[in-house]
Amino acid sequence: MIAQLGSLLLVEDDQDVREVLAENLSRSGYRIETSGSCGDAIGQLRRHAFDVVLCDVHLPDGDGLSVLRWCRQRQDAPAVILLTGYGTIETAVEAMRSGADDFLTKPLHDGDLQQCLKRVLSHRIDATHELSPDPACAQQPLGLDKVDLDQTASHDRPAGALIGGDPRMSQLMELVDTVAPTSTTVLIQGESGTGKTLTARAIHDRSPRSRGPFVEVSCGALSETLLESELFGHVAGAFTGAVSDRPGRFRQADGGTLFLDEIDTASPALQVRLLRAIQDREFEPVGGGRTERVDVRLIVATNKDLDALVHDGAFREDLYYRVNVITLTQPPLRERVGDIPLLVEAFRERFNEEQGRDVLGVEPEALQRMAAYRWPGNVRELVNVVERAVVLCRGEVIRCDDLPEAIRREGQDLAASQSRLKQAMADPERRMIVESLEAHGWNRQRTAAALGINRTTLYKKMKRHGITAPVH
Repeated sequence: MIAQLGSLLLVEDDQDVREVLAENLSRSGYRIETSGSCGDAIGQLRRHAFDVVLCDVHLPDGDGLSVLRWCRQRQDAPAVILLTGYGTIETAVEAMRSGADDFLTKPLHDGDLQQCLKRVLSHRIDATHELSPDPACAQQPLGLDKVDLDQTASHDRPAGALIGGDPRMSQLMELVDTVAPTSTTVLIQGESGTGKTLTARAIHDRSPRSRGPFVEVSCGALSETLLESELFGHVAGAFTGAVSDRPGRFRQADGGTLFLDEIDTASPALQVRLLRAIQDREFEPVGGGRTERVDVRLIVATNKDLDALVHDGAFREDLYYRVNVITLTQPPLRERVGDIPLLVEAFRERFNEEQGRDVLGVEPEALQRMAAYRWPGNVRELVNVVERAVVLCRGEVIRCDDLPEAIRREGQDLAASQSRLKQAMADPERRMIVESLEAHGWNRQRTAAALGINRTTLYKKMKRHGITAPVH
């Protein structure tokens, strides 16, 4: 059973972190070997075949990118996941360009790590099956499934909301792939600007209906009368200005997908008509008596809590259960901060081409400010910010001065708050260590035992806090 999960090489110079990670991963069923440096890691890679290399970016004799580049030169290359802190998120962009299969930001959360490993190993198994169906290959290292940032950032993609390696986005993409081949109605929930339209489009593009029409209606942009006519069409004379018959969006989407955004804004009367159309795929145009039938796959979206609206009587319960067959949740950008470097890179390339600019990148501090910002407008706001920065950039890279004041200010305030919090948390630990050292005559062995840690950990903490033994 353990062999089925795969073999991992964990490269981490912090012994305490390395031991904890190795123990957790081993307990989960992975075969683990560990290393604390670039040189040792490459030596182990020469001698043994691994499915995945989990490698810290900062190592004592180099960086994780060196290990990544060495792996990419091998024909039987393992997957490589790089570990990076928020202070080096610009490295993530370079890592993905160099062929990293994924990256994770520290501190690591076990759930995110396990999901990332599962996804990477699943991709490699799929690649192996595609390249060689021979059962004998099962004993060889699994095939490579390289992430190509340039392909991910293709200009054919309108806004890039489905770009990202965050576990929440990966789970969303997996659900999209699962529901796309079916004809089931899908409800997409998420804040404004998170990319619900792109998710709906992705479902359509991956479905058997992809050659049919994709028709979008923003329900909140139209009055009740206009929305009813827009959805179901009308016959000549149905109301003032209706001089001829006009097919509605249900009819236009026949054989394809109809996407209804902001469905929560539909009036109670219109909700009744929608229920029948969704349930039976039949309706009558406004002012007409002839029933029309269509073959339509329905996707609806909202930025409101439909369950709460049902409880308040503002949304029909029977319609809610009809549209809430499969629910996808679009995560807000502030909950997928690790994806910001990838999104920024994609948008930078897009607007370079659209605006005729040649901006080469983004300085680390500017990325850190963007990572600290809460993004009330989500990906839509990020798109606008990057376009503005590309246009205003006076040098080769986007700097803090090229960002809107709100992002510069909030990022700076958060950085200061985090610094104060870090210091506030560090002070009690420093006092505790000093008091224990004094109580044990500055004997590190007895102090470590009293604090319940090993000598190496105590030494590292003393070094971090600037604690030195008094000179007698």
